Formats: sequence, C-alpha cells, structure tokens
Amino acid sequence: MFTSISSIHSVLVANRGEIACRVVRTCRELGIRTVAVHSDADEHARHARVADTAVRLPGAAPADTYLRGDLIVKAALAAGADAVHPGYGFLSENAGFARAVQDAGLVWIGPPPEAVEAMASKTRAKELMGIEPLRDVTEADLPVLVKAAAGGGGRGMRVVRRLADLEGELAAARAEAASAFGDGEVFVEPYVQGGRHVEVQILADTHGTVWALGTRDCSLQRRHQKVIEEAPAPGLSARLTGELHTLAVRAARAVRYVGAGTVEFLVAGGRAHFLEMNTRLQVEHPVTEAVFGVDLVAEQIRVAEGHPLEKDPPRAHGHAVEARLYAEDPAHDWAPQTGRLHRLAVPDGVRLDTGYGDGDDIGVHYDPMLAKVVAHAPTRAEAIRKLASALDRTVLHGPVTNRDLLVRSLRHEEFAGARMDTGFYDRHLTGLTTPAPDPYAPLAAALADAHGRSRFGGWRNLPSQPQVKRYARAGEEHEVRYRHTRQGLAADGVRVVHADAGLVILDVDGVRRRYEVSRHDDRVYVGATALTVLPRFPDPTARHAPGSLLAPMPGTVVRIAEGLTEGAPVKAGQPLLWLEAMKMQHQITAPVTGTVSVLHATPGQQVEPGALLAVVEEDTLQGRGAVPDMRLPPRGRE
Repeated sequence: MFTSISSIHSVLVANRGEIACRVVRTCRELGIRTVAVHSDADEHARHARVADTAVRLPGAAPADTYLRGDLIVKAALAAGADAVHPGYGFLSENAGFARAVQDAGLVWIGPPPEAVEAMASKTRAKELMGIEPLRDVTEADLPVLVKAAAGGGGRGMRVVRRLADLEGELAAARAEAASAFGDGEVFVEPYVQGGRHVEVQILADTHGTVWALGTRDCSLQRRHQKVIEEAPAPGLSARLTGELHTLAVRAARAVRYVGAGTVEFLVAGGRAHFLEMNTRLQVEHPVTEAVFGVDLVAEQIRVAEGHPLEKDPPRAHGHAVEARLYAEDPAHDWAPQTGRLHRLAVPDGVRLDTGYGDGDDIGVHYDPMLAKVVAHAPTRAEAIRKLASALDRTVLHGPVTNRDLLVRSLRHEEFAGARMDTGFYDRHLTGLTTPAPDPYAPLAAALADAHGRSRFGGWRNLPSQPQVKRYARAGEEHEVRYRHTRQGLAADGVRVVHADAGLVILDVDGVRRRYEVSRHDDRVYVGATALTVLPRFPDPTARHAPGSLLAPMPGTVVRIAEGLTEGAPVKAGQPLLWLEAMKMQHQITAPVTGTVSVLHATPGQQVEPGALLAVVEEDTLQGRGAVPDMRLPPRGRE
C-alpha cells in the first residue's frame, strides 16, 4: 500500500467545540489554513472565532447541522478547503461521509471508508474479531449492556439488570443513538462487572507501518462516558500489556487501517475482553501525546499527505492524567447545566483544551463538556497531585460543574492506589458529592458587597444595627450578619483584616483566610464557592404544589409514558416522561404513589429549568407529609 506525497493547504474541521479548536491549533502551527462550520446555535462559538473562515450550517439540532454530510462537503468546496478533518463524534465514523469527501476531490484525514465501515459498527467489529453479540437474552445472561452500534461517548448505552426492563431500555437506546449519530442500530452484550476500561492508541500509515502507542486507563466513567483518563494504564503486567498491543495491531491490520484510532478493552481477572475499535481520534488522546511527545493531529495530517511513519514509535516518558470538566451536576444524576460561562482560568503548568471562552453561552443542543485539563509528570503520583491542585485552583464562574467531583476523585485513595474500576462512581458518588462548604464564604460575599456602601457621618455616635444578607448554596439558605463600625466592617467571631469588592481577608482564631470575590448578576463566586443572592423578603408566591415535577434542565420533552393522562394512577418511582438535553435522554419518575392531577408536558415541547411538567397528588392511603424528590433518578453506569 503506497500513496504519493501531497501537500495540504486548507482543512475544514467537520466538528465543533473543543476538538475543533484543538485541530485548528495544530493546523495553525503547521501553516495550514482552517475552515470551521457552525450551526445557528454556535454562531458565536469559540471554534467559529478561531478558524480562518467559518461557514454556517442552518439550524441548531445536530441532525440538521453537524450530521449533514452533504452540507459539510458543500461548505468545504465553497471555502476552498482541500481536506476535511472529522474530529470525533458526529460524522467521524461515518463511511458514507468519508466517501463523499473523497468523491468531491478532497483529502479525508482519516482511515479508508472500508476500514471505517468494518469497525464503525460495533456489531461488525465484534464479528471480525470472532465475537458474537447476544441474540436471545434470558435471566441467566443478566446483567447485560445495551449498546449503540454506531458512535460512542456513552450515548445509546444502558445496563439492564432486570429482564422486564430490556424492551424499554432498547427503545431509549435506539432513540438516543439515532439523535446523536443518525443511526438507531443497537445490540446487546454481556456486562462485565468490576472490570477496568483499558485502550490502546494506534497510528498507521499508507506504507504498512502500525504503531501501538501504549495503553490508557479510562475506568472512571459516568453514563458510560469517561471522566478521568490516564496513560499508561497503571498496574498492568508486561504480558498483558504486550497482549493488548498485539490485539490492537492485529485489529488495525485486519482492516488495512490508516491514521489514528483506538482499540478498547475491558480488563478483568488478568484477561482482556475486546470491546470495539474507534476509527477516529479519541477525546483522551492528549494523555498519549504528553507521554510519547507527539502531536497526533499533526501525525494524522502527515499520514493523509502520504508521509511514512518511522519504523518504531517514540519512547514513552512519565505519566499523564486528564480530567473532563463538564457543565453538569453530579449530585443530581449528572444533570447537564446551561448558562453563561463568565470566567474559566486554569493555572499555568497544565494543558487546557477547551471550546469555550469567557462570556460564552453553554447551550442545550450539544455535549456539556467545557474543557479537558491534562497534567504530565515523571510519576503517576506527581501527575495526579499536579492535576488535582490545578483543578482546585481553577477560577470557574458559571453554571454548576463537576470540578469538585474531579478533585475529590483524583484524591480518593482507591484512585490514588490504582484500584479503581468502571464501578467507581456507583460505589463512591454519594461521598464524592457530599458538600464540604467553607462556613465563611457567605460572610466574605456579604462583606465584599458591603464595601463602600455605607460610611459613618460625623453626626453619628451610635453603633450601627447589624446588616443581614441571605444566600443560597447547594440548595441551602445561609443568613449572615455584619456591622459598619468606625474601624470598618466587622462580624462576630472573626476579625476583618481587609475587605473590598474583589478581596476579603478574615482572621479566624489567628489563621488568615483569603477570599477572592466576583459577582455576575445574582451569583457571587467566593473562591470555588458559588452563592446565589436571595432577596431580603422572599416572594410568598414562589411556591409549587407538593408532588410537582419541575424540569431540572432546559430540554425537549421527547416521550411521555404510554397511557399517562390527568387522572391516571401512578406508583412512586414509575417513569412518567423523558427529557432530551445535550444529546442525552433523562428519565423523570413519580415522586410518590398517587394520581396525576396536572400534566402540562407534551412530546416535542421545549422547556426551561423549573418549568412545571406535571403534578402527582399523593394517595391518602400512603400517608401525607412526604417531600417529593426533585432529583432525576439514578441510572445504571459502568
């Protein structure tokens, strides 16, 4: 297999967000012009700003924009691009799109369409590796995993532990996969419990050379989507590592692979179980880049131009860990969050890959990942410490994120000891999301706000009355009191060393505490603590009837339980309706056993956070006084 050497001058990036920005960065370093595509929702997105040229894809939903291969090819031709890089997700593993790019006379920066076709469908990939999916599931097969045949990122995946749930989870997985990838095919396979998710990065050229660039461990996952990744995978024997490399290279050679790809496994009991081959760049590729000192996007471009790889891959050095920063609330079933990202600043010394800038809006249409933060160090312990410290000191003003969860996960003894598996969050989520608030953060917010608002006149001789301010933090209300004195601001139990609008220093029992304060609308950020300013006199009309089901996030009502109408009886925990937000479906259940007295939700309806969807009046025989749980119910995760 051989191709002549060509030169790429302009690349259209058929993606959005962080990966589009990351590809643009490498192209710029190589002197290659870039073309971005953007939906209407992404008109002002960072990836559209940093590229040399941007082309509009009319609409907002992925099915109308980033999944329209015909529009993307047309955009590449109109903008004068001579190559297309697909990034990951969307059309990156779509053989038809790869062919359309090549048929238009453009260079496809990816594997041959035939290789994509062979491996992009997980069912066909398993058949190629001699593995058959489950056909007729019985009780003896449980638990099983329902999985989308196309795409990845945890979408279209469900763990099924009861046979009665299988049909419903199959339907939900098909809908989610069709929405995210334009392909609703799903299959069922055994669910390996207690395993580690380990993968091998491969890189192949058109001259027959295939590199296996070490291993990665991606076991910390929520909803089958990775949260923390590292390279190399810790604790693997030399025998098992060699076996993983051999299997990965064999899979690549079996389909005459070209470019960057990843072969994924579950490792349990010292054995490797083949999962799939992803015919694209992975989200977690930066940890491999850090350890091997390569730019995988640059290598993809060189391979697409026809350049050969060196005979042997570069040697590995040190350890790298990556954390995915999501706009989501881990304490409430990982509910995605939207809103304005006012500020994101990561300390020096770590790598930041992001698709957002200060002032950007986080919308409802796409994945809620804000950024990836990567640390590299000589040892695993040093890399973990470095990343945890950087995340802890990151300035992050905007929607609720998983930042605190990431810091606690990295510092958890099970992760630090490399004893984690894919059930890590099933076991530890409650402890990792239990608030550990700073008791003085609300006071610091109040003192910063009070700075300069009131001063004594020469006529006043009496001490001022205490001032009162109220804040909400993690669903709890906090009332703080302070006073204006001749010496400045004062509060009981602390000494105010300094207070202005941006900085408050308190002396608590001889220990100085420093608080940087920033305010955006009704939100105050005190260090890593986010507070909501509450009115002095609460609105008495802001009440909802007991049993009210409120939209926990902005999204679309995609499904209502069959036969659900006003007056219908329901049982506590019964699924009532489904919301789709950020390409994931979220199930909302009955908070109590009773009767549906109000049903406002309709399929296709767009809802905002806090919108009333339905009301379930509790059955009097079940007893009164129960407080309905407004959280989304937990769902199975690896």
